[in-house]
Amino acid sequence: MADASMDNHRHEAEVVVIGAGLSGVAAVIALRRAGFENVVVLEKSGRLGGTWRDNTYPGCGCDVPSVLYEYSFAPHSWSRGFADRSEILDYLDTTAATHGVDKSIRYDTEVLSIRWQPGAHRWNLQTTSGTYTARAVIVATGPWHRPRHPDIPGLSTFPGTAFHSARWNHEVDLTGRRVAVVGTGASTVQFLPEIQPKAAHVDVFQSTPQWVLPKPDYLLPPGLHRFFEHHPAARRALRGLHHWTQEAIGVPLRHPHLLRPLESLARLHLRTSVRDRALRRALIPDYRLGGRRLITSAAYYPALTRPNVRLHPTRVTAVEGSDVIGADGTRTHADIIVLATGYHIGDIPLAPHLHGTDGSLAQAWADNRRAYLGTSVSGYPNLFLLIGPNLLTGTTAVPTVLEAQLRYITTALNHLRTSGATALDVKPEAEAAHQQALHKALRNTVYNAAGGTGYYFGLPGINTFCWPWSTGRLVKRLHAFDPELYTWALPLPAQTRAKRDRMPASPSSRLQ
Repeated sequence: MADASMDNHRHEAEVVVIGAGLSGVAAVIALRRAGFENVVVLEKSGRLGGTWRDNTYPGCGCDVPSVLYEYSFAPHSWSRGFADRSEILDYLDTTAATHGVDKSIRYDTEVLSIRWQPGAHRWNLQTTSGTYTARAVIVATGPWHRPRHPDIPGLSTFPGTAFHSARWNHEVDLTGRRVAVVGTGASTVQFLPEIQPKAAHVDVFQSTPQWVLPKPDYLLPPGLHRFFEHHPAARRALRGLHHWTQEAIGVPLRHPHLLRPLESLARLHLRTSVRDRALRRALIPDYRLGGRRLITSAAYYPALTRPNVRLHPTRVTAVEGSDVIGADGTRTHADIIVLATGYHIGDIPLAPHLHGTDGSLAQAWADNRRAYLGTSVSGYPNLFLLIGPNLLTGTTAVPTVLEAQLRYITTALNHLRTSGATALDVKPEAEAAHQQALHKALRNTVYNAAGGTGYYFGLPGINTFCWPWSTGRLVKRLHAFDPELYTWALPLPAQTRAKRDRMPASPSSRLQ
C-alpha cells in the first residue's frame, strides 16, 4: 500500500469500482445500462488496462481465442485468432472511450482502506486522493494482480539485472547477454521464443514441467472482417465454434477418465517438436493434464531445442555472485535473471485493509478464500467481487464470467433500489453450502490433481481458483439472483414504516 498523504476532499458515489482493467471497464458499462449513473472508478495507475497494461513482456498475448476475449456488446475486428497484448489494450481503450467509461475513472488514486459504516450503511474509502463514500463497492482488481517473487538466497546481491516477467525491464538489452529464466509457466512459454534469437545464451530453470497443447493461431485478414460485417451469422458461427471447442476441452477436465485423447495430443505435440529424447523426458509432466494451468504454444518447444538454450529440470536454490544454482547442483553464469514465477493468484492486496462487519477480509480468508458464487462474501454488505474465488477454469473466457457476474450484481443493486433496504449481505449458511458443494465437486475433477499445489491453490491444499462445473451452469447460476439468500437491512430504527413495507417480504429475510 502506498504511504501517500491524502487530501481533505470528500466524494460521494452510489457505486465505487476499484480497478480499471477488463473487469472495471465492463462494470461501469453494465451499471450505467442498469440505470446507475453515479459510478466512480478508482485506478491507482495513470491509465486503464489492468493486467494488459502491466504485462509488457515480449510475446505477451491471450491464450483464449480472440472472438471469445471480447465483450458481447462490443465485437471487435481482431487481426488474428489469438490477440497479442497491444491489440487487447487498444480494444479496452476504444471500448472505454466509446462508452464514456474513461470519464468515470479517477487515475493515480490508490485505495488505502475500506471500512463498512454500520450506522450509515455505506462504505468509507480512504484513498491517496481523498475520502470516498459509496453505497456499494465492486472490487475489480483481478486475479493476476500481484507478482510472486521467490525467496532465493543471494538474489538481492546479484550484480547483474533481475526483474519479474510481469514487470519487464525494457531498459535492459538482452542482445548478446546470458539470461537465466526462473520458471516455465504461461509467461515463459510466450516470451522465450521472442528473447532466444537475441540472447547469447538462455538457461531455463524448470521446477515443474507443463502440459503444452498446440496453439491453432491464424490470421484474420481485413477482407474476412468485411465479410463478417455483411454476414454476421458467419461471425457468430466462428465464435460458436471456438466456444464449443473450449467447452469440449473442459469436459475431460471435469471427468478425468476421458483425458487420454487430450494427453495423447499433447504428447504427440511434444514428440514432433522435440527430437532429443533426454530433453523430451525432462518435459513430460508426472501429473494429469489440467492439474495445472492449460498452456498452448506452437513456438515454445522449438525454442527449447535451439543451440543457445538449455533446460535445467530443477528449481533454483541460490544465487552466488553471477551464478545461478539449481537444486541438482547445476551452476550457470548469468548477466540477467528473469523471474517468471507467476502471481499470488486471487490475492486481493486490499484484503488486510478491507473491513466489513467483523474484521478484515484477510482475517476472514485466513483459512479459505470463499465467496458465494465468487461474488458475495458474508459479513461484507453491498460489496461484490469480480472474478472472485472459484469462478474460472482453463477453458472459460473471462469476459463470459464477467458479464454473468455483472448481471447478478446489477440485479442485486436494483433489489436494493426498489425494496427500500439499504444493505444486503449474503447469509453465512448460503455461502457455506455453496463452498461445501463446490469443493465436493472439485474432488471429482482433474483440477485437484498435482498434489494440491500450483496455480489453482491460493492456499495450501485448497483450490481457490476453479469452477468445477460447465460454463453453462456458471452462467445459469449467476443469472438467477435469489433475494432469500441474503439478509436485508435498514440503516436506523427510525426509518419510516412505508420503507419497511417495501422491503422483501421473505420470512428468511431479516432487518438489522
